[in-house]
Amino acid sequence: MKNQNNNLEIIRHSFSHVLAAAVKELYPKVKFAIGPAIENGFYYDFDFGQTALKEEDLKEIEKKMKHIIKQGHKFKKSELLVGEAIARSTKEKQPYKLELIKDLKKEGEKKVCFYKMNNFEDLCAGPHVEGVGRLNKNAFLLDKIAGAYWKGSEENNMLTRIYGLAFSSKEELDEHVKVRDEMEARNHRKIGQEMELFAIFPEIGQGLPVWLPKGYAMRRALEDYTISFERKYGYQHILSPNIYKEDIFKISGHLDFYKENMYAPITIDEETYYLKPMNCPASMMVYKMKPRSYRELPLKMGELGTVYRYEKSGELHGLQRVRGFTQNDAHIYCTPEQLEDSIRETIKMHKEFYKAVGFNKYKFRLSLSDFSNCFDKAFLKFSCPCIKPYLNCL
Repeated sequence: MKNQNNNLEIIRHSFSHVLAAAVKELYPKVKFAIGPAIENGFYYDFDFGQTALKEEDLKEIEKKMKHIIKQGHKFKKSELLVGEAIARSTKEKQPYKLELIKDLKKEGEKKVCFYKMNNFEDLCAGPHVEGVGRLNKNAFLLDKIAGAYWKGSEENNMLTRIYGLAFSSKEELDEHVKVRDEMEARNHRKIGQEMELFAIFPEIGQGLPVWLPKGYAMRRALEDYTISFERKYGYQHILSPNIYKEDIFKISGHLDFYKENMYAPITIDEETYYLKPMNCPASMMVYKMKPRSYRELPLKMGELGTVYRYEKSGELHGLQRVRGFTQNDAHIYCTPEQLEDSIRETIKMHKEFYKAVGFNKYKFRLSLSDFSNCFDKAFLKFSCPCIKPYLNCL
């Protein structure tokens, strides 16, 4: 299975190279960025300058790709010294390739690799299939166009990303498209609009959904069930404001590690506030507001708290990726001796909750902070099968 996956990745990467060659023939002045293999296919980022590529243009590019595949040219690998590669990319006026080569130079690389196929040559680490004739011209299609910032930074140029699907056979491609179309018919954004569950208004802002009456009724029913379910296990609940002072985020460390995902600061009465990206600080403050006895432990504190995170516009997706959302958050304060039982109970709760709401496919992930060395040795021997695979990092 591993070799099969590797072969498919090579096939998909080779398709991206053919895509770039086809685009070069149709748009000679295009600038090239990167073109990796990805899950289910490949993509390539281009700078078309003033030319605005449209979805209908993909058919022409796809036709050109099939013509190139039919020609059956071999891939030929070559290497150049970094200085020579910089000179070539400068002469060919390929600024993105030039930047990549300079990045490699900074990393200490002395040579860079190119792959040539007929008259098209591209900076690339490879590998590829031996020749494009080995690619199945019926097992791929160009799927869609999207915008993508160079190197993922909004400070850089916006490029045109062409996505393609590629599989080992036409049957696999057709099956993937069929399943995807069926999933799209059940897309929560489509259903949410048809059933009037939620809406996102441009006047309010991207990634800031408004729950409509039917959707809010469903949400409240789920929230009510969540709170009663947690209380059954001894949880108490708090509710904290949507904005906190800057001071608490300095203490919590969010400003040092999370600032780029937080909204811009707000100045009120000469003090600085932020929309909260996490509920954690308030829970910690509630815990430390008075002396606690070990008899109170474990203290389980939950909150259905609304948080705000600055997500890039291209990453927003219905209710799955938003800028404002309410998360079911909880913090458990316990002794080291109570840690194992607390984790076991948490996993048990998740299983019970997911079963009640109809989820039967899920996985648990344990994320550890730098405080992992403080954990009790008994925890290192923790043997719960749901979480044991993640203890190797301790």
